[in-house]
Amino acid sequence: MIKNDLFLRALKGESVERPPVWMMRQAGRYLPEFRALRDKYDFFTRCRMPEIAAEITVQPIRIVKPDAAILFSDILVIPQAMGIDVEMRENIGPWVPNPIRSAKDVEQVIVPNIEETLGYVMDAIKVTKEMLNDEVPLIGFAGSPWTILCYAVEGKGSKSFDTAKGFCFSQPEAAHALLQKITDTTILYLKEKVKAGVNAVQIFDSWGGMLSPVDYQTFSWYYINQIVEALSEVTPVIVFGKGCWFALGEMAQSKASALGVDWTCSAKNARLFTGNKITLQGNFDPSRLMSPIPTIKKMVHEMIDEFGKDQYIVNLGHGILPHIPVDHAKAFIEAVKEYGQ
Repeated sequence: MIKNDLFLRALKGESVERPPVWMMRQAGRYLPEFRALRDKYDFFTRCRMPEIAAEITVQPIRIVKPDAAILFSDILVIPQAMGIDVEMRENIGPWVPNPIRSAKDVEQVIVPNIEETLGYVMDAIKVTKEMLNDEVPLIGFAGSPWTILCYAVEGKGSKSFDTAKGFCFSQPEAAHALLQKITDTTILYLKEKVKAGVNAVQIFDSWGGMLSPVDYQTFSWYYINQIVEALSEVTPVIVFGKGCWFALGEMAQSKASALGVDWTCSAKNARLFTGNKITLQGNFDPSRLMSPIPTIKKMVHEMIDEFGKDQYIVNLGHGILPHIPVDHAKAFIEAVKEYGQ
C-alpha cells in the first residue's frame, strides 16, 4: 500500500484533506543534484541507465517532497524505438537528422517490440519503485501522437511547427498513417509501464495548441482518446494539452481521470468548460516561481481557493524552468501542504 495516496485519491475524485501537489519536470535541471549527473552522462544515456533514471526520479522526492514522483525519461524514446533517429543537441534540443516528409518515409516507421526497444524504461520503473518504497505514487508518461509527429516531421523544436502542419494538410493519408503507428506504439508502451509498476500515466500534448479547434479534433484528440480508452481500463490517465483550453469540454467526456490546465486558462473557466465533473491539474505559471516566497505561497493558496480542494491536483501550468531556485520550488510544495492549516 502506498503511504501517501493523496494523488491517487484525487484522481478518483474522492474528498481529500488538501489537494496533492507535484511539478511537471520536477526530476530535472533546476536541481544541483541533477546537474551533477548531467555533467557525467549525456541525455539519452541518463534515460537508458535504469539506476541513473531512478536516482533522478527520486531526487525531488527527497529534496522538495511532492506527493507523487514522475519517472525520468523523455517523450522521444518512442520515436527512437520506432526507428526514427532522434538526438539531443546542445543549445538546440531535440534533433531528427532524417525527418519524415513522405508516405514512403512513413512506411519505414515500425511499431516496435516494446520489450526489445524500451525494456530499459521498465527496468528503471522497477528500480524506482524499490527506491520509493511505497512512499508516494509513480507516474509514467508519453507524448501525444500529434506532439511526437511534430518532432518527427519538423526535425527539431519550433515556435509554430509549420512544416509538421503542412505535412498533415498536404499529405493527410501519410500523416494519419504515422499518427496511428505512434498511437499503437504508445498504447503498448504505456501498458508495459503499468505492468512494470507505475500508478498512473500522463499524456503530454505539448504542441496541441498549435492546431485550430477543428484540426485538433482530427490530428490530435482522435488519437489521444484511443490511448485514454485503452489505458483507462488498467490505470488512471491524465491528459495535459498545452494551449488546448478549447478542447476541455470534449476531453471531460472521455475516460480520462484528470485534465491538465495551463496558466492561460483560469480555474473558473476550466471548471466551467469541464462541467465541474472531472479532476483538474495545474496551473501555476512556471515563471511565477521567480516571485518572492511569500508571494508564491499567497498565490498558491488563492489558486487552491479558486479550483477548490477536491477534484484538484496542484501543479504548474507547464514544466519547471531550469533557473528556478530550489527554495522557491520547495515553497510551492510547502504552500500546498500548509493549505487549510
